[in-house]
Amino acid sequence: MKIEFVLPSEIEKRSFEIISQELEQRGVTLPPDEAPITMRTIHTSADFDYADTMRYSKGGIEKAKELIRNGADIVTDTNMALSGINKKRLACFGGQVHCFMADEEVAAEAKERQVTRATVSMERAAKLGKPVIFAIGNAPTALISLYEMMEAGIFTPEFVIGVPVGFVNVVAAKELFLNSDVPYIINEGRKGGSNIAAAICNALIYSL
Repeated sequence: MKIEFVLPSEIEKRSFEIISQELEQRGVTLPPDEAPITMRTIHTSADFDYADTMRYSKGGIEKAKELIRNGADIVTDTNMALSGINKKRLACFGGQVHCFMADEEVAAEAKERQVTRATVSMERAAKLGKPVIFAIGNAPTALISLYEMMEAGIFTPEFVIGVPVGFVNVVAAKELFLNSDVPYIINEGRKGGSNIAAAICNALIYSL
């Protein structure tokens, strides 16, 4: 394989060209509204399985864009995802990114109640008092907590990006929202991660 000379400013563009070519070779045609998001998850992971496993609720993409345009905040379950989201671009629409996982008060409350920090973090996020997009890339308990609050009539999320990665409760947690009325972008199965959550957020932000 030959080394390509690509200007630094052109690397991302060239990467997306390669992804497009490989998808075509695989006989995969992505819906136009989903393509920028799915392709960015592939770009982030170099994993073409995402072309088969990404799930979008009907009208979900436009709902997420509408929320961002109107200044919604994004809450993540890891500081890694928070770091990867383009906060400056989001701020142009009046939104901020939050992650409560490392807060000392959250850790203390989680220990006292014998629950995960993700659970307490989602409860804190539910009290922000403005529309929120939840971008979950690591903790299935974050999704479970959101669903339990919804079932209890305490709080209903405006939008869920559900891409936790792993083996324990990951698939089941995603299925809770796949079978709900909450607008979502979810990667079915075990794959995901903080980088994928951030990539999806950025794809939505960059599309505006």
